[in-house]
Amino acid sequence: MSKTKMVLGALTVLALATLGGTGATAKDFYKMSTLGPGSTPYVVMTAFAKVINQHVEGVEIQVNATGAATRHAVDAAKGKIDFFMSAPSVHHFMTKNLAMYKKMKDAPKLAKNLRAIFNFPIGVYHVVVYEDSGIKSLADVKGKKVYLGPPAGAARVIATSLVEGATGYKAGRDFEAITMGWGAASQAFQDRQFDVYINPTNAPSPVISQVALGNKIRILGLSDADFKNPILSKTMKLPGRTIGSIAPGTYGKNQTNGDSVKSIGAWVGVGTRQGMSTDVMYRMTKAFWENLAEVHAVAPWLKAIAFETALAEMNMPLHPGAAKYYRERGVDVPAGLVATD
Repeated sequence: MSKTKMVLGALTVLALATLGGTGATAKDFYKMSTLGPGSTPYVVMTAFAKVINQHVEGVEIQVNATGAATRHAVDAAKGKIDFFMSAPSVHHFMTKNLAMYKKMKDAPKLAKNLRAIFNFPIGVYHVVVYEDSGIKSLADVKGKKVYLGPPAGAARVIATSLVEGATGYKAGRDFEAITMGWGAASQAFQDRQFDVYINPTNAPSPVISQVALGNKIRILGLSDADFKNPILSKTMKLPGRTIGSIAPGTYGKNQTNGDSVKSIGAWVGVGTRQGMSTDVMYRMTKAFWENLAEVHAVAPWLKAIAFETALAEMNMPLHPGAAKYYRERGVDVPAGLVATD
């Protein structure tokens, strides 16, 4: 069995595991929304739910893996769900009435209802093409079909700036921007329905590994000069942005890159809503970090989730229950970072 199939199989086990709990007769049920199967947030958040369901008595998290992260944040703020994939960039847009929240007048008010638990690196923006497409650099995407991410998603905003900053090309004028969700896009790329697939993900990504099993692929990168472009420079100033790289051979012999490629790195997190019990959130946070080995065992790249960087890039108020656990572990949690309710 290939490593990719083993990882995908593990993801399925994680998803099924969230349907079961600790066997207790009385439970409090919580709702979690995340991105589709195969995505980095899906793996992390499903693993979080599995650990909680197995190690925190009397609670069960039920996972729904559909929709966009920007919508999930609004749902959590309105109390419709309990857990969601947070992101420093999304929270920034929400609090400032920017990008996808520009027309949502109450977005800043809703953002005040969100609480952070921990952050982790989602990975690097992969810009993937088939080697036989003839596309050797971002300059070659002119006139092509490009997937930038789901409509109204933060990833689409960042991917658009990546392409435009490196090339000057604009979606709809210089190339066709494909509009669909993450799950549909991964399948469509495998079916060669478009030319360029952009996905912020840890490496190796199960989805991209699946493509590389039977096809030669190339990952397009950014130069140092690209990062100095005003458009990309502005993007890199957003919360949660870093410079990352993807090494040659990450996707095996079918990855044709001879050198590492640079791209935009990103941090996201697991968040909750205002009103979650301090005691419950403390017990959940404690259970997750004290059973982190179970998460790391799913796939090597999950070792990027580390207690030492749990508060990295965080711009959302930390839930008091989570803060209590971090302080018990000796973390110097800034008082201004912690929500008062």
